Amino acid sequence: MDEQAAETGAATGGVNILLRVEGLTLFVGMVMLYAVWGGSWLVFALLFFVPDLSFLAYLSDARFGALVYNAAHSYMAPVTLMTLGFGFASPLTLSIALIWLAHIGIDRALGYGLKYSAGFGFTHLGRIGRQKDA
Repeated sequence: MDEQAAETGAATGGVNILLRVEGLTLFVGMVMLYAVWGGSWLVFALLFFVPDLSFLAYLSDARFGALVYNAAHSYMAPVTLMTLGFGFASPLTLSIALIWLAHIGIDRALGYGLKYSAGFGFTHLGRIGRQKDA
């Protein structure tokens, strides 16, 4: 394990690969469910990157940015929405949940993990961005 991974607790090796494959599986699964569900692809396209607006919280500071970003990229809220969408037969709620989970999945597959307060580039899946190789 490299020094930076040890410092931030980033997953390495096979664990990192497993987490990224899980993300890809989530993405593919949610897109397939969305297709079967018959959701609007225009709505999908419009909402897919909405969770990334949470990075604007980094304009305040890294600690607050990580908190907001992680809240928007955690499974808790979209799984709750999915449950409510099924439970109350709410198509819009279910669509939002599926899109949100697909977004989280592709982020994880690409290595964009949950953030540490050390800065935007420090994630549970390792360093990202230009400073990755530094």
